Amino acid sequence: MSVGTARHRARLDPHYDAIVVGSGIGGLSTAACLAKAGQRVLVLEQHYTAGGFTHTYARKGYEWDVGVHYIGEVHRPHSVMRRIFDYISEGQLQWAQMDEVYDRVYLGHESFDFVSGVKCFRAKMLGYFPEEEAALDRYLQLVHAVSSSTSSFFMAKALPDWLAKILDRPLTHSFASYANQTTASVLSRLTKNTKMIAVLTGQWGDYGLPPQSSSFGVHALLVKHYLSGANYPVGGASSIARTIEPVIRKAGGQVVTNAEVEQVLVRGGKATGVRLRGGQEVHAKTIVSAIGAANTWRRLLDRAELAKHGMEAPLARSQPSMAHVGVYIGLKGSSQDLGLGTTNLWLYRDEHHDANLKDFMANPGMDFPVVYISFPSSKDPHWERNFPGKSTIEIVAPAPYSWFKQWEGRPWQKRGEDYTKLKASIQDSLLARLYEVHPQLVGKVDYAEVSTPLSTAHFSCYSTGELYGLDHGPQRFQERWLRPSTPIRNLYLTGQDIVSCGVGGAMVAGVLTAIKILGLWQARGLIQLLKPKRSKSKRSSSVGLTYAR
Repeated sequence: MSVGTARHRARLDPHYDAIVVGSGIGGLSTAACLAKAGQRVLVLEQHYTAGGFTHTYARKGYEWDVGVHYIGEVHRPHSVMRRIFDYISEGQLQWAQMDEVYDRVYLGHESFDFVSGVKCFRAKMLGYFPEEEAALDRYLQLVHAVSSSTSSFFMAKALPDWLAKILDRPLTHSFASYANQTTASVLSRLTKNTKMIAVLTGQWGDYGLPPQSSSFGVHALLVKHYLSGANYPVGGASSIARTIEPVIRKAGGQVVTNAEVEQVLVRGGKATGVRLRGGQEVHAKTIVSAIGAANTWRRLLDRAELAKHGMEAPLARSQPSMAHVGVYIGLKGSSQDLGLGTTNLWLYRDEHHDANLKDFMANPGMDFPVVYISFPSSKDPHWERNFPGKSTIEIVAPAPYSWFKQWEGRPWQKRGEDYTKLKASIQDSLLARLYEVHPQLVGKVDYAEVSTPLSTAHFSCYSTGELYGLDHGPQRFQERWLRPSTPIRNLYLTGQDIVSCGVGGAMVAGVLTAIKILGLWQARGLIQLLKPKRSKSKRSSSVGLTYAR
């Protein structure tokens, strides 16, 4: 539990200015922005700790993050990402820059490094593919073009409804023209070199869809987000919620855990409050849901509201993103002694991302099509001070929810021997992949624990254990209902479904939702946060650079 966070035995007032359901970065950023505008905000979290996918958990003297593996742009003080984080944490959240090589992609036994800086990235890729200079330059031009077009696309979501109708097409057309194409279709027009395409799309796990299914818009946002380098929060991922919560409390608000919301109360066509498990009702003039768009409509609202506002069809069109399994590993020995480093690893069988994932989903086994490995203890400069002589590793891989569906009704940690055996098989398989790239770790693992999509469903209320909310295919960016306002007056949405997945996307959504609630005049300071600024030497990132994992 974060310092200062109240548990749900704390006294709740009957009325607040705003209630935010869910304490992920989207909910916390909306709450902090409203608090800085003078509002008393109540944040309600059903989990025992605040932070959503930015929270950490501890076992046997080790600590792991569950969703923050690296974040781009924040080492640049003029960037949109850094300015928002500084605003909602009042400058208390600090960052450590990772090594120059932030990602390493393996296609079989061949490896390819993603390095910091556009010029360095270009030079490194040309070293791998010297005959593809024209294609690579055009690719980087497209990545920058998409980034430049995103500010207006996402800002349109926060405009007053009457103004959005007038300006929608001119504001959204440019980004939509990229987002409505698949990544594979765009890259295949630049080059026929399938290995180069496989390398350039080697981070597709960060948004959950391989090249033939993903939106090129979302791919380009991710690539641009990390081109200047990657970072990690000092003190670990829990520092994010820990530094934002005081801002909410300073304005008289609260962040309360173990407080599950059962229903948003709707009376006379407008949201008036929430009902918690146990029957307690709390009211506010503004209700914000940060638990996902589909979750909001299906879990927090009566079915009559779903039908009344014609939401069945949009929800049916919007599919959940991929589910995953993870292995959380503790080792005796420092990261330096064990030779871990900060570089994230992406392990693929070969260059055929789409075919391998399709085959895996049709014939699931332990030959995972992609395995992602992160070293959080190496990234945090305070780790050795807090956990001397210990190290941690996290491994993530896709896994179909169908593997685990038979146990979905059973309580956490009490799902039986067959479930335990399946997790053991997953752990053995993923540890074997780790040892392929770090053989020096054989025999060094002190503790390991497997998480499954049921863990995600239990703690985050995503019904199929999806990691990234709604998936990021071209259809997603055509869904105009994925915006802060809803057809129900005073009910708003925030989080990764509004902008994009990842910490940065959800955080920017939080700011957009606050702008929508406050109105353009009162939120003019927030609007300035989303405008790119120039540093002495270069232009900072646009609002579209919203990825972080």
